[in-house]
Amino acid sequence: MRTALGRGPGERVLAWSREGASGTVVVATNHRLYAVGADGSRLLARPWHEVDAGTWSSELGQLTVTWVDGGRPGQWVLGPASLLPETVRERVQASVVLLQRVDLGPRRSARAVIRQDLGTGELVEQVVLGRGVRRDDPEVVMRSEEALAYLREQVGL
Repeated sequence: MRTALGRGPGERVLAWSREGASGTVVVATNHRLYAVGADGSRLLARPWHEVDAGTWSSELGQLTVTWVDGGRPGQWVLGPASLLPETVRERVQASVVLLQRVDLGPRRSARAVIRQDLGTGELVEQVVLGRGVRRDDPEVVMRSEEALAYLREQVGL
């Protein structure tokens, strides 16, 4: 498991859980979220600032993780005693430095966010689009850039 994770300097495991059906082990460290297959292969290694959100279904025992880039969510069915859902929530929140909601009209929104790479300390700018919002829409580009400029000013970038 340690070899598959390939943890960096100062990186330590905070919580983990094994998915019963597949044998995949999901590991939360202070820097990243990992998934390691039953065969020991690393399936996932993403820093916390790339995680948009994690949701827990207690009915299904399922953790669903969505990504800032809109990629296919990660989903794992975990045991009820796992601390992984709480750890995912805490790590995502720890990476958010400043956030501003961008209102784009009826039922359209985005979030401009300054986040911290918890492994390097570097600040990262992000625009997370709501459903049905197109990145190439000129209004979205303009309003998002205005929001990011405000956030940059607030954090001294």
